[in-house]
Amino acid sequence: MSLRTKIVALAVAPLLVALVLVALAVRHQEHDLAQRERALIERSYMAQRRSELRSYVDLAVSNLLPLYESGLDDEATRTEALRRLATLNYGDDGYFFVYDMDGNSLMHSRQPELVGQNLWNLRDSHGRFTIQELIKGARDKGGAYVEYEWRKPSSAQMAPKLGYVTALPRWNWMVGTGLYLDDIQSTMDTLDRQMNANVTATLLWIAGIAALCLGVVSAAGLLLNLSEHRTAEAKLRLLARRVVQSQEEERGHLARELHDGTSQTLVSAKLLIESAVEQLDCAHQSPPPALGKALQRLNDSLTEVRRISHRLRPALLDTLGLPAALERLGAEFGEEGGVDASIMVEGEPFELSQEAKTALFRVTQEALTNVRKHARAQQVHIALGFDEEAVRLEISDDGVGFNVEAMQLDPQRGIGLRNMRERMESIEGRLRMRSGRGHTSIVAEVPVRRAKPE
Repeated sequence: MSLRTKIVALAVAPLLVALVLVALAVRHQEHDLAQRERALIERSYMAQRRSELRSYVDLAVSNLLPLYESGLDDEATRTEALRRLATLNYGDDGYFFVYDMDGNSLMHSRQPELVGQNLWNLRDSHGRFTIQELIKGARDKGGAYVEYEWRKPSSAQMAPKLGYVTALPRWNWMVGTGLYLDDIQSTMDTLDRQMNANVTATLLWIAGIAALCLGVVSAAGLLLNLSEHRTAEAKLRLLARRVVQSQEEERGHLARELHDGTSQTLVSAKLLIESAVEQLDCAHQSPPPALGKALQRLNDSLTEVRRISHRLRPALLDTLGLPAALERLGAEFGEEGGVDASIMVEGEPFELSQEAKTALFRVTQEALTNVRKHARAQQVHIALGFDEEAVRLEISDDGVGFNVEAMQLDPQRGIGLRNMRERMESIEGRLRMRSGRGHTSIVAEVPVRRAKPE
């Protein structure tokens, strides 16, 4: 990110954060207000419906009272009572129903096919025993409101319903009616849509203000004096160079310590064990098996120490130069098996600066590591070219390839590629990558003015 972009970002970020917080606060307040309004309307609507249902049932019962209080319990009286209730309808979906306390349907003006059936075990989609709850409310409380699901006559679909029932104990009847509640849900949905529309309009206004402010701040940022931009970038490059130099110096120090210290100690121990074995042989005594194993372990340790020392800082790089170091690196890579490696040097080699040859060598190391881990290649080719303008290094393989752009954008992947790019930028070089199925190439170039020793 450039200095200009950072300055603009620092100016814009607090503004955007403030606008986002305002938008969230507005959205929360409007949502909270809409929820309270919805709850108030729903409570008012339900209270109105309850009162309406109570009035309907009271009206129906008052219509039956002359028959109920006559003291007659014969079949004709009850049939007349059912007939009167069947005629009391209000609207397409308003009707009365009658059940006995055992769950038998005695009258249902909208679903006559239910008459005579025992619906005691009838359940709705929520698993509630509909008729049992209605009968329980009528019998235990004398009158009760019950919410359940029932088929709506006008749509022939199941819909939520609020019922009110009362009991006629002497006839062992439950009489009730109900109002469907799907229209309440429709009203609530309309309110929700209006609320969402209002919130969306408010957020659009805030987004418009944010865009305007962003444009103003960005325009102002472009007018700022950015004369220190190049100086800052130069300081960053210098810092990166110093970091790389420190790393290489530490690697070289560790490599020398391993070679001159640990390696020599292991060689001395190896010679002592070999001398002990020879003395035992001269005395015609068989050396203990443990000595042979110890000698083998020392040889393995010595080989591993030398390998680590070489990878930390190959001596060839400092003594014979980059071409020889690359040839040795390619040979070691091929010896590990699976991939054939070849190297070609073009042009007349000349002495390279410590930074240049180290950066190019590390780029090659990282590229070969990626080939080994990810490419599934059969061949790798390393080309090192010298000309009057630049030193050019290309590492190519015939592997599966990768998406260069995606790899560069993903912060969790491509760390090795970013390290190569940063190494080249630290010495004012550049790194280019091309990749596709069957061919991948990484090209590193260092200008001659930066490649040669000062």
